[in-house]
Amino acid sequence: MRSVRVRTTAAAVAVVGLALVIGAVALVVALRVILTREIESAAELRGIQIAGLLEAGSSPEFVAAGESDEGFVQVLDRNGTVVAASPELAGQPAVARLSPGETAHVDVEFEDDEFLTVATDAGGRFTVLTARSLDPVAESTQAVTLLLAAGLPVMLLVMAGTAWRVVGRALAPVEAIRGEVDEISAAELHRRVPQPPGRDEIARLAATMNRMLDRLQRAQDRQRRFVSDASHELRSPVAAIRQHAEVALAHPGRITLDGLAETALGESLRMQRLVDDLLLLARVDEHTLQLRRQATDLDDLVFEEARRLRTGGALTVDSAGVSAARVDGDTMALRRALRNIADNAARHARGRVAFGLGEQDGWAVLHVDDDGPGIPTADRVRVFDRFVRLDDARARDTGGGGLGLAIVAEIVAAHDGQVEIADSPLGGARVTVRLRSGSVQPAPGTLSA
Repeated sequence: MRSVRVRTTAAAVAVVGLALVIGAVALVVALRVILTREIESAAELRGIQIAGLLEAGSSPEFVAAGESDEGFVQVLDRNGTVVAASPELAGQPAVARLSPGETAHVDVEFEDDEFLTVATDAGGRFTVLTARSLDPVAESTQAVTLLLAAGLPVMLLVMAGTAWRVVGRALAPVEAIRGEVDEISAAELHRRVPQPPGRDEIARLAATMNRMLDRLQRAQDRQRRFVSDASHELRSPVAAIRQHAEVALAHPGRITLDGLAETALGESLRMQRLVDDLLLLARVDEHTLQLRRQATDLDDLVFEEARRLRTGGALTVDSAGVSAARVDGDTMALRRALRNIADNAARHARGRVAFGLGEQDGWAVLHVDDDGPGIPTADRVRVFDRFVRLDDARARDTGGGGLGLAIVAEIVAAHDGQVEIADSPLGGARVTVRLRSGSVQPAPGTLSA
């Protein structure tokens, strides 16, 4: 009974069977009532005919003698005494005490059948009792009852077989989907469930299952790439520290303690930055990163980054295009995103970086330009993916870990903003960030405030 097919067939048989039984009972009752009314009408009509003959002067014996075997007649005087009757009731008292217009079901000694008797007034002198046998009614209803009793089980069997077959065919794709899903493991997410033709619920279920498997496969592929890339990036600083330590131990004179400490410090800082980036992205994926929102002057953060880049002395940094702009966001997260953008521009710039900031139609619009080689149009979306570094940025010392712009994209999305890359007036790349001025809401399903 746990099978949907069995339960559905049983429910269909029960409901249809109950409806058929109720309909059969109603049919038999209605047939009996209709036939009884016809018998009553026939008896009443015969009584009117006899009453007319009596009123015309015919003798009671004459009118009572001509009845058929299926009925009888009794003519009563005003006192209720039988003055004439059909031969079967000769010498018998009145079969019923009825007033004109009344009817009664009576039994008589000479016949086993039940009779319907109707009383009719004959000019006030006589009362005519006309009876008709109810045997045709019993025979007809009995025949119909037998036919229904034999036919209803057959109909229920046919209906049960049809329901079983139809439900089975309807559920066959579900069983195929269940069997396929049961065999899909984490290592076989490329498999898909069979999708039946049409646009019914089962076809939509199969399509939904396949879309879910697509999402799971993409998530698994992304996780595998993430783990692989993270392992590769973490291997580099660990290998560098180990190499210098092994050289210092094997050949103490080839590397000084200060040189070893400097190398270990630089590589450990690089590893720390990478680990911090990985933790941030992991919290983003798990929707557990919290934003501490407050009114933030974005122009102060831009000027801060401009001063930091000028400290290096190797670049010309232009911040003349920066004007006041305030957003409601996480100051630390926005500072991190701006620093990643500035570092990316400084890494690729030949000699000049320019900042621009202003408000436009309720948006704070930030531009960061460089005069470097730029980013090809085909790569301007891909560079926001994790661990993506273009060919000219693959050097370990200058290319970074490939997470900077990915973190920028996540932080901007958390602030319900937009980030894109285009050509710069300086000849390189322009990174544009748009954030809503004033109060903003977090992107649905990304970060919670």
